[in-house]
Amino acid sequence: MVKGFNNSKGDEMQFLIFLAKKLAYLLPTFLGITLVSFTVMHMAPGEPMSIQADFNPKMTPEARERLRAQYGLDKPLYEQYWNWLKGLAKLDLGKSFASDKRPVWDKIRERLPITILINLLSLTLIFLIAIPLGVQAAVHQNSLFDRISTVMVFFFYAMPSFWAALLLMMFFGIYLEWLPISGLHSIVGYDSLSTWQKIWDWTKHLILPVSISALGGLAGLSRYMRSSMLEVLRQDYILTARAKGLSERVVIYRHALRNALLPVITILGLSLPGMIGGSVIFESIFAIPGIGQLMWTSVMARDYPVLMGNLVIVAVLTLLGNLLADIGYALADPRIRNQ
Repeated sequence: MVKGFNNSKGDEMQFLIFLAKKLAYLLPTFLGITLVSFTVMHMAPGEPMSIQADFNPKMTPEARERLRAQYGLDKPLYEQYWNWLKGLAKLDLGKSFASDKRPVWDKIRERLPITILINLLSLTLIFLIAIPLGVQAAVHQNSLFDRISTVMVFFFYAMPSFWAALLLMMFFGIYLEWLPISGLHSIVGYDSLSTWQKIWDWTKHLILPVSISALGGLAGLSRYMRSSMLEVLRQDYILTARAKGLSERVVIYRHALRNALLPVITILGLSLPGMIGGSVIFESIFAIPGIGQLMWTSVMARDYPVLMGNLVIVAVLTLLGNLLADIGYALADPRIRNQ
């Protein structure tokens, strides 16, 4: 069984030391991530002024250099990184290289809620389907249901998300005309709709993106849940519970599932960075104005400040997810606190 603190000051102090070590690693790790990302980004071919200069026959070398100075790219790379880092220390992500020159945080702030909403709906759908599916597959191991579900989840896991998105768009959007295939709401007549009609309109637009976002995670989590459940069902306390005459439902859902969920819940913390990175594909395909689409357009435009702003969010979510996972494991298994 899972053990937590035994109410002793020694265990509490041990946990606090473990937590302090993990927190101490966050800053140098974050700096390392931003340094590598900044360096690789600037080593990639192309520059922000390429769109303005390469297709302009009147662009002179002097004018190109003035553009580079305007973007701050005439300085050494280490100086550019240091200036960006000083701005970050003031919570200033800089201004976009795009023609609007808007602050990076303003661009991210207006798109971040959309991405968070879609991914939270996706995670909810994954957990509501994957956990019961994995439990039933483990309880009925090697049955027809287990074999069919195994084939189906591996099929969906191996299916490229962009290909699945195109198939669903063609079938439900074009052939059946049941669901819209782009945007977050209807363009024509949306303002004249009632509140419930607007909610329904949003719901129809979100069905396909949320389904595509959940497809790969659903398959992977259901297999992980099945494996975790099978391991728990082999434990001695499950045999003891059955020997006492408890019903199979009580054994499965009250005793086994509670412990099988511990490693699965940890995955939730590790899924946080995927909320940003995984949004690039479906937001681009469905023309959803979220962080993923912003990252894609920034890559194509070589908009370094916006890219670095997005990478900061991904890095923070990654480190936060790892920290939550470490804390969860430390609470579940006291032996980890000594590492």
